Amino acid sequence: MPPAPEFDTSFDDTLQSSTVRSAKTGSWINQQEIREVQRYDDFRSIDWVEDELDEQKQRLLKLKHITNRGNNLKDKILSQVSNWLVLACMGIVIGLIAGSLNIITSFLSSARLGYCKRGLYLSESFCCWGENDGHCENWTEWTPLTGLNYVVYVIISLLMSYTAAIMVKYYAPFAAGSGISEIKCIISGFVMDGFLGWWTLAIKSLGLPLAIGSGMSVGKEGPSVHYAVCVGNSIGRLVPKYRKSASKGREFLTATAAAGVAVAFGSPMGGVLFSVEEISSVFQLSTLWKSYFCSLIAVTTLAAMNPFRTGQLVLFEVTYDTNWHYFEIPIYIILGIFGGVYGIVVSKLNTRVVSFRKRFLGTWAIREVFILTLLTASFSYFNQFLRLDMTESMQILFHECDATFQNPICHPENGRAKLLFSLMFATIARMTLTIITYGCKVPAGIFVPSMAAGATFGRAVGIIVDYAYKKHPQLAVFSACNDGDKCVIPGTYAFLGAAAGLCGITDLTVTVVIIMFELTGAIRYILPTMIVVAITKGINDKWGKGGIADQMIKFNGLPLIDSKEEFHFNTAVTSAMSTVVVAFSADSSDSLTLGQLRQTLSKTNYRGFPIIRSGNNPKIEGYISRYEIEYVLGKNESVNPETLCNFNTKERGSTEKIDFSSMINRSPLSIDCETLLKFVADIFVKLGPRYLLVEQSGTLIGIITRKDVLRYEHSIHQEEADTGFQEWQEELEKRIWDTINTMYLSIWNLFCRVVSRNSYRSQ
Repeated sequence: MPPAPEFDTSFDDTLQSSTVRSAKTGSWINQQEIREVQRYDDFRSIDWVEDELDEQKQRLLKLKHITNRGNNLKDKILSQVSNWLVLACMGIVIGLIAGSLNIITSFLSSARLGYCKRGLYLSESFCCWGENDGHCENWTEWTPLTGLNYVVYVIISLLMSYTAAIMVKYYAPFAAGSGISEIKCIISGFVMDGFLGWWTLAIKSLGLPLAIGSGMSVGKEGPSVHYAVCVGNSIGRLVPKYRKSASKGREFLTATAAAGVAVAFGSPMGGVLFSVEEISSVFQLSTLWKSYFCSLIAVTTLAAMNPFRTGQLVLFEVTYDTNWHYFEIPIYIILGIFGGVYGIVVSKLNTRVVSFRKRFLGTWAIREVFILTLLTASFSYFNQFLRLDMTESMQILFHECDATFQNPICHPENGRAKLLFSLMFATIARMTLTIITYGCKVPAGIFVPSMAAGATFGRAVGIIVDYAYKKHPQLAVFSACNDGDKCVIPGTYAFLGAAAGLCGITDLTVTVVIIMFELTGAIRYILPTMIVVAITKGINDKWGKGGIADQMIKFNGLPLIDSKEEFHFNTAVTSAMSTVVVAFSADSSDSLTLGQLRQTLSKTNYRGFPIIRSGNNPKIEGYISRYEIEYVLGKNESVNPETLCNFNTKERGSTEKIDFSSMINRSPLSIDCETLLKFVADIFVKLGPRYLLVEQSGTLIGIITRKDVLRYEHSIHQEEADTGFQEWQEELEKRIWDTINTMYLSIWNLFCRVVSRNSYRSQ
């Protein structure tokens, strides 16, 4: 047991005897040098315990109000129906946005390749509606010259991505990236001002189709979750009773996150499972039902819009009517191994790229997007699987070859080696582009790029297996195939490869299986999908570090105690608790004046203060929040600053002092100083308090919050980390940056010589 703290009862000009200083336990933690905790101050914690108590009070007042009015049935019905009406509005708005984005994205993607003579506003699919796939008279390329078409392709791609980067930088910086990592933290109980606002919603919705249409290796699924949650937050805050309730807000955010995935994949049940498996740390049955309802409304709205005019909710939706064979299981295992390796490699290398981006490219955000787009467009034009929009490419890769689908990919005998090379090049290129692109300053997801990489790899494997069967059909391994039947369907391998890529990058299991099932509607391929996902998950669990969203949470310094994570702290709570506690005395001899109290608030940023018996006897008497103090101060602005404050319930009602006693929580959550830290982490996860008072025999010695637990964890990891490897990594990043700068200056000087014959022209 630690020694009892010595409290400083000396008077200073600011805090006087209200200041209680505890022992310097844990003061060795130097959070300024630890990257994982540097953004913690950007987030405010929500106290779920206090929020539930407030909710209970509101329910009792509402019940009393209804009872006093004679048990008005109308009030009861309106109270029950209001939640579902608001959720329905959210689902409709999300569905409308998703349908509009699908149409706009399709148009922008095809605009790089040509235009429609019937109307410039039509995409290629709408322009060529009802015509043969091989020939479309209404769709034409921009020029008759292939080389000039290539230049137009690159220029249009650059204009789209540049516009998206400008919008994000100057109007809504929070619209960059995916947003899933931050949303997980927000739903777990943290507030991040502006991240879910109207401006973020607008720029995310406008910038996303521009980023995808430019051909960058980014997807819409992660950003779809972000703009859907923005819709939930923005609409929810328009209703006063929901704006004041954090628990209601959490339900709406979780439900709209599910709807975001539902409209992105056309998978309502997959969206619900995504919110359970990935987003929510504490999931209740009522939230499950709300997520289902919101997803249903959003997908129904999207289906009513019918953005592709095919009845499909997503462009790469396909249907398989053939069976799989047991001899294909080893191939499924290969695809699963690919997914596991893909997830580990991409996550690890992308983390290195993000680290480099943070150190050196902070002021180069727009130029970085410009260069990435130039790099992507410069060689993607020459590969059919990179040139097209990723969803259109997957539609081709997933497709089963039959009389109704004529595409060169269905006739590999005319150039099998060239096709295989094209597929493998697309796999490696997509993987590389995803690594260096994900995290740049445009709306960017990683789900679809990972699926696209898996699909090209899977299709290549399928072509090889199909070739082996056609070359040697008499082999015993193919004995299950009947003459005349389709034995090997390369499209199914592309489909399973996409599932492997999605599982590898997200570390999700059931969600991936259900999403892929809803995409195909073929229940017979659930077992192969489960095999692939199980292999990928096993590899990720053994050698990986979780999904990309979880890794970005730690890397970017976002405060989240993951309910699925097991903590192994072999220490007491005193190791991580705060070293200084500011408390207010309930003793009348230590009373503060209003002026001293205001000065205390101005010089501290604590969101609450413990109440102790006196400066010499720091027994815990209660806890009062900053909000409640400011509320009372606001009602007494004109009172003499020398008026004393009362924090003692026994003196309640005194006319000589400003009474704060009615605002005090008389039973704050507290723990003994010998409580193990891992139990404290469980309390924060399961109960959700913002703080816990640390006591020794009833005496206040410290306070601990969720952030303190995470700070301690990262501090321990920092001590155990290989500092030599970190220094080597930083030195490597510095050398790479110097090389890039040298190349940039050389290219710029060469450009200046050609254009103005002035090598000294400024940048």
